[in-house]
Amino acid sequence: MKRFLVTVALSLVCATSAAAQESTNRVAAKTDWSVFAESDPTECWGVSAPKETVNTRDGRVVAARRGEILLMVFYRPSANVSGQLNFTGGYPFREGSTVNMNVDGTEFELFTEGEWAWAATPSDDAKIVTAMKRGSQAVVTGVSSRGTTTKDTFSLLGFTAAVEDAEKRCAS
Repeated sequence: MKRFLVTVALSLVCATSAAAQESTNRVAAKTDWSVFAESDPTECWGVSAPKETVNTRDGRVVAARRGEILLMVFYRPSANVSGQLNFTGGYPFREGSTVNMNVDGTEFELFTEGEWAWAATPSDDAKIVTAMKRGSQAVVTGVSSRGTTTKDTFSLLGFTAAVEDAEKRCAS
């Protein structure tokens, strides 16, 4: 059953990745967050890029080539996905690693697959989203397959408005 759930989650993450990178359907901007919506299938998400990124290796700041770095909350009613948190660091994560997310001092662990990280359960998603609604910043720390530690800091200004807008647009 766990393998099935991981497969479903991966397919949603891949769809989310394609939607986030290819969509021109930005329907709203809420301070540091944007809202996107697609109609076939119906899916909506609030998304932001980091305000600050620091890459380190062996305790030293290093340059690292990374793709898009995005933190998002995703809705797809047809797949019963409501408020799924996704993070892409723009690189493949170290196999078997987890990503740490710190929202104003509250720590969360995200599991990884390829370039994506997400919470283990919908209940965990809800806890993280609630913390983000109350918080001012989220710091996401991961380790690349090459051993580089990345620390991305996201502003949460506009997060609540963006997520509530995305959820409303995808209400079934």
